[in-house]
Formats: sequence, C-alpha cells, structure tokens
Amino acid sequence: MTGVKLQKVVKKYGETQVIHGVDLSIDDGEFCVFVGPSGCGKSTLLRMIAGLEETTDGQIEIGHRDVTHLDASDRGVAMVFQTYALYPHMTVEENMGFGLRMNGHPKDEIKSKVGEASRILKLDDYLSRKPKALSGGQRQRVAIGRAIVRGPEVFLFDEPLSNLDAELRVDMRVEIARLHNKIGATMIYVTHDQVEAMTLADKIVVLRAGRIEQVGKPMDLYRDPDNKFVAGFIGSPSMNFIEGVVEGGAVRVPALGNRIVKTTVNLPGEGHPVSVGVRPQHLSITEGQSDIKLDIREHLGGISYDYLVLGDGSKLIVETRDDREIPEGSTLLVGFEETDALFFDGVSENRLR
Repeated sequence: MTGVKLQKVVKKYGETQVIHGVDLSIDDGEFCVFVGPSGCGKSTLLRMIAGLEETTDGQIEIGHRDVTHLDASDRGVAMVFQTYALYPHMTVEENMGFGLRMNGHPKDEIKSKVGEASRILKLDDYLSRKPKALSGGQRQRVAIGRAIVRGPEVFLFDEPLSNLDAELRVDMRVEIARLHNKIGATMIYVTHDQVEAMTLADKIVVLRAGRIEQVGKPMDLYRDPDNKFVAGFIGSPSMNFIEGVVEGGAVRVPALGNRIVKTTVNLPGEGHPVSVGVRPQHLSITEGQSDIKLDIREHLGGISYDYLVLGDGSKLIVETRDDREIPEGSTLLVGFEETDALFFDGVSENRLR
C-alpha cells in the first residue's frame, strides 16, 4: 500500500510562512490533483512531498514510512516537470533508461523496462530519435516514460501540460488518464487549470494562500462547494455571484430589479450581505426593458456565452443553447430557478446551508 499522508505540514522561507499546517491523506492508487491560483502553494507542497523542498514542520508519510527528512532519491517517487528536461544528445531510449544506467542496473533489465514503458506510451516508433525530432507531446511522453521505468511508489506531476498547445493538452490529458488506469499507481498532479483537475482527478485539493479550502471528488466540489472561493474556482465558465441583502427572511437582489429570492437555507440577520451564486447554464435571458445590457456574445457552435453588464457594473455570464441573434447592447431580463442558487455569507464568504 503506497498512499501519502501529510500531517500539519508547514513551510517557511525565513519569517515568511507559505504552507500553513496542511493535513491531507491520499489513498493508494488515487489520482489526486492540487489546484488553485498562482502562488497558492500547490507546487511548493508537491516539491515538499518529492523531497526537493525541506519541510519546516509537520510530517510526510509515503507508504506508512516517515520520509519527512529523507533525500529525494530515497522516497520512492518520480517527478515529471513542466519542462521536459531531456538530454538533447541522447535518443528516446537512452533518455528513458538514463536513471537506471546511472544506478548500475543491468542492460537487459533496462531494455526490458524501457520497452514496457515505450509500449504503454506508444513510443516504440520513436526510440531511436533524439528530442529535437519529436513534437511537444511526444517529448512529454518520453519524460513520463523516464519516470515509469524507475518503478516509483508515487508519481508527481508539476503542471506537465502547460507548455503544450490546446489540442495537445487535450490529447495528453487523455494519455495521462489512460496511464493511471493501466498502471494504477498513486499520482499527485499540480495544475492551475480546473478543467484538467475536473477531468483527471479522483480527488481534488483546492488550495488558497497555502491552506486547503476543500477536498473532495470533482463533482462533489462542483455541486457542493464549502465557500465562495471554491464555488468560483471549480467550473468553467465560473459561477456568477450576484450581491444581495437579507430582507424579511429572503434575499433581495438590487441588481436584478430588487428581485426577492426565497430560500430554505439558514440566512444571517436582517440587512446582512449575501452573495447569490448561480451557474451560467442555470441563467436564462429574454429581451425586455431593464438596466442589464448584453456586452458580448460568443458563439461556440452548440452553445453560446452571453456576457452581461448589470446596472451596478457587475457582470454575469449566461450559457445558452440556441442560435438567437440578440444585438450587442440590447437590454435583457435575467431569470433563474431559486432551487439552482447557492448562497454565501457576504462577509465570511462561507456557504450558507
């Protein structure tokens, strides 16, 4: 069993603390994705697990072994970086087997392990090529193959697709998902792209400012976020937030013509600010007199995204699945079912339930 466990993990650079007492358990064979905005600490946390950053306080376990202060080479992990870091003068086969050669493994063993990794990653036709003769996606597969041949207990990926173009990102995302299904190893993957997180993960860890905001399955976080930050980060396009105020046991929303939104959640006291969260696909629009205007409409074929500007200057995104032609600048009426709305405390930003 090779899970990973973090207990009250802290990272400081001098007096600056960047990771604040993180507790996390990752099960054996689980695909766990760290996601969050730039500077949230996700790569730092990954590098601490890898042994590339010292742990200031707390404990890291891999497979029930305390590895907190072990060298990276003794932790049983393999890391795939954003940059491919391939040796340009070596062939694909030589690059993939380099680590094993350096550790004195027999040639037959190296050839067997490289061959197996090559078959998994569909690199058999490229083994004699050098990196300059490969596409970006092929180079990243070689980097992943180099990790596979080491037979690690845990695979660590640090934004491995960020240097690829959009089409290759999709292709490699599928390749990595297929790899995980095939070998069943524990994988920890860092990305700022919540689409990658949603499509790859068994478990998502949402980070902000060195703290965990929420942990859960992708659709659990999407449907049941704990706070406004998670609700806005998970989902593409992101959730809309419309500011309101508690009034008479409901929420009055000035920007929607003082609409009264009823709810069964426990609301704060009278006059307390509340954010009403609604996904773009749950909003509807009709032409009519209001102070809400259509700014831009994006047609993407089967769906369109309408970018609206409300009277108070706030913005909404509406997802529609029709091909109506609404002129930009038109005034619109916006509707939604109250059961589709989530409510967040306007001060703490925590979910109201």
